[in-house]
Amino acid sequence: MTPDPRLLRERIARWPTDRLTGMRRGIEREGLRVLHDGTLALTPHPAALGAALTHPHITTDFSESQLELITGVHATIDGCLGELQRIHQYVWRSLADELLWAASMPCTLPADETIPVARFGTSNIGRAKSVYRIGLGHRYGKRMQTISGVHYNWSLPGLGNDDHFALIRNFRRHAFVLLTLFGASPAVSASFVAGRPHGLQPLSAQTLGLPHATTLRMGRLGYQSDAQAALAVSYNGLESYAASLHTALTRPHPPYEAIGIRTPGGEYNQLATSLLQIENEFYGTIRPKRAIRPGERALHALRDRGVEYVEVRCLDLDPFSPVGVAAPTLAFVDVFLLHCLLSDSPPDHPLEIASLARNQERTANQGREPGLMLECCEGGVVSLQAWALALVEECEPIAQALDAAFGGRTYADAVRAARNALENPVRLPSARVLDEMAREHDTGFNAFARARSRAAGEALLALPWTPSEQARFEACAARSRRQQAELEAGESQPFEDYRQHYVSAQRLMPAAG
Repeated sequence: MTPDPRLLRERIARWPTDRLTGMRRGIEREGLRVLHDGTLALTPHPAALGAALTHPHITTDFSESQLELITGVHATIDGCLGELQRIHQYVWRSLADELLWAASMPCTLPADETIPVARFGTSNIGRAKSVYRIGLGHRYGKRMQTISGVHYNWSLPGLGNDDHFALIRNFRRHAFVLLTLFGASPAVSASFVAGRPHGLQPLSAQTLGLPHATTLRMGRLGYQSDAQAALAVSYNGLESYAASLHTALTRPHPPYEAIGIRTPGGEYNQLATSLLQIENEFYGTIRPKRAIRPGERALHALRDRGVEYVEVRCLDLDPFSPVGVAAPTLAFVDVFLLHCLLSDSPPDHPLEIASLARNQERTANQGREPGLMLECCEGGVVSLQAWALALVEECEPIAQALDAAFGGRTYADAVRAARNALENPVRLPSARVLDEMAREHDTGFNAFARARSRAAGEALLALPWTPSEQARFEACAARSRRQQAELEAGESQPFEDYRQHYVSAQRLMPAAG
């Protein structure tokens, strides 16, 4: 617990500059399409955005109403955010009379059965993606799946599997810092929890929340699963991680067996009856990833070729940024990930894994509560604020090294801003959300999120946009539609044969030899 910036300074000083400048990142931003009255848009994926199955930058997540905007891989934060901004500009020009929701927690939702599951066409891969989402709806309810966030894909040259898993173990231990600093979902629309227990307090008309919450998205109201919690997946290495997922992907789970693969009428309920239908169903604050080949299973790719990058999954949408995430946030996450990599990372164990889950829940629900205590990895308790400030202090030499490599003060400024926010919690995004809701939007969360969504659209539509940019995006959309049509025209295998082959245990194993 005692910060020792000197040790990290010595470790990072041994790295050549080109290793730091070799850092790469990409962003996936999710967001609901919403009508101006703050209700979910039930229209199909806009034709101008192309085919969600094959477009490289614009797709859908769980719902047909839920966009996912994806950048390529970039050497700089500015380059990454620049591409994300251009994608947003095109999307906003294609939305007609709809908004892209600025908040992680959803707008006013209709009944569960009315929320449209994403559709990807008639090809086998397209049908499988839709059936997987139908399964998610049966297992967890559709409301939970409409929560949106930002995923940050990050890599550094020269890392092996053990390095990646050491980073992941420390990230999980210290993720409460990111939840506190960047959580922006302390309140929800009452429609989100209609008909189920929630433990939230009324904040205003049709708005519920908790006074010291940071990110309800990352608590029990968000992407949590009691069934998955029983997994207690270890991150002590690729072999143990893969074995845990393999079991979850292949062993039938009685409650999901009860749902069945198909209805009596022949419609599909889910892809499989195992605890996880596919690898992406496993929730977590961070994942080890590897780019997959067409038709390849993600676990096979990891086992066959090792970890290539990590996917950070605990960032709320920033409602104060037009594109859902700001440069200082990404700069701090870069530093934080390097801190996780450079620090000693002892093996995890079941007791610690359970402790981390409790810390996450406390931080999500009470992260700004004065004097809030978390469980230490070594046993005992420590205040969230003291622990977070100690970790941020340890980040300072890493930020200095990055600024020396890239030039400027981007990273040092991000660390200083994090320290200031921890020392003055009213500056945290979750506090700003509640404050703005109280000051400017008496009707609560929906009015706040609508106002932020409109502001984002106005800011993006006011930016320069050239006919050549418009033509480039239109050509990409047209190309995606052609590619989907070609996939569908070339299909001959019956879907049930495709499904059985896709979920078979054999396809999860590494290549022989």
